[in-house]
Amino acid sequence: MSQPFERLRLALLNIDGVLLNDTFSPVIYDFVTKRGGRYTAQTERDIFSQPQHVAGIRMAQAVAEPLTGPEALEAYFAERERYLQQRPVAVSRGAVDLLHRLRGLGLKLVSYGGLPKTHFDTYLGAYEDLFDGPGYVCTNDFRPGIHEIATQTFGLKHDEVIVVDDVARVAEEARALNASFIGHPSAFEHSFQRDLMAEAGVRHLVSRLDEIDAGLLRRIDADAAAGKSW
Repeated sequence: MSQPFERLRLALLNIDGVLLNDTFSPVIYDFVTKRGGRYTAQTERDIFSQPQHVAGIRMAQAVAEPLTGPEALEAYFAERERYLQQRPVAVSRGAVDLLHRLRGLGLKLVSYGGLPKTHFDTYLGAYEDLFDGPGYVCTNDFRPGIHEIATQTFGLKHDEVIVVDDVARVAEEARALNASFIGHPSAFEHSFQRDLMAEAGVRHLVSRLDEIDAGLLRRIDADAAAGKSW
């Protein structure tokens, strides 16, 4: 194991969009546009990384059809299931290597997201021994969940964790808490997340998981130790 970090103790790794491929952005885009809505940066701000009941309401508000929040959510998940028949959920390229690299550097690991743990078990269960604590935390009831996972699940301070996520709203929460953050925005052609992360002041943006290497993490750790994560 490498020399321990000065400040960082735990990596919070978002499941969909980081460890697994992004199967949400394309479906939300199609859901909105085919129902007469305009897909904008504000649409993503309103919907992404929200509790499901809130996301349903926001999706209903984004379209021209008269839908309730529950109706929008039900229709969305039905469309996502059809989407997955053609483009299945898959472990992201470099994700397993990243898990081994982070553990080798001495960090604890946990994954999180808005779907139940069965989602983690199905697609990442083979690698569960690389994770710590509960392995996966469903944050649907308290999104984004950085505070709860860091302090309640692991008993750590905010600046002792590093978050890797694909959504700018999570970056904004990390900034408010002074938690370190690496952005891995979606490559989906209609995504606004890279621009939104830049607006949020994210200093570390990666396009590939292999960019999250020892050198980058050591620099982020030094900034965290100096109180300069943001």
